[in-house]
Amino acid sequence: KPGDVLPSERELMAAYKVGRPAIREAMQNLQRNGLIKIRHGERPRIAEPSMDAIVDQMAQSMRHLLTHSETSMQHLKEARLRFETEMARVAAQKRTDADIDRLKDVLGRQKRLRNNSRLFLEADGAFHQTVAAISGNPIYELLSVSLFNWLAHFHKDLVRKPGLEKLTLDEHKMILNAITAGDPDAAGKHMVDHLNRANVLYHQNTSRKSNR
Repeated sequence: KPGDVLPSERELMAAYKVGRPAIREAMQNLQRNGLIKIRHGERPRIAEPSMDAIVDQMAQSMRHLLTHSETSMQHLKEARLRFETEMARVAAQKRTDADIDRLKDVLGRQKRLRNNSRLFLEADGAFHQTVAAISGNPIYELLSVSLFNWLAHFHKDLVRKPGLEKLTLDEHKMILNAITAGDPDAAGKHMVDHLNRANVLYHQNTSRKSNR
């Protein structure tokens, strides 16, 4: 179970009939995969399960995939569109007054940061994360963060277009208003329009780059 101590190197060597180098290599691989924790001077322990750790492990593979495969990029855009649309619909059905206040706070912060590219982008991701968090399902919230961060790091044009901050804020406001009104159809439609606009701008930008 998480927190349990693994047997000693000597016990593992005897159990598996291998030498110390093989055991140490196995421990390093288990640690790299987030399955055990190793502290100097202590025996390894089983790690607590962590969705964040899983996302971190996937990050480098995702970077390679998204950088070198246009097909995978299209799949990710489609997955994000469907996921974020459903999150907006669910938020409109489940929102509480406290949820609306949090969304308003995030949108207000994003508006104040419109002249700071990096912080505006972070607030943009926080808006989508907050929408997903209204579902009450932490896995949805983590997926929202992961999708946004992968795009922000590897294909920033899909989530950030300099000069269009006001348009982004206006679109977020329409999503917020629909969620506040408890209208899942309108919330989903505004989210689709928001993400499709980003997808079109990304396509235009990549087309210009390829023609240079």
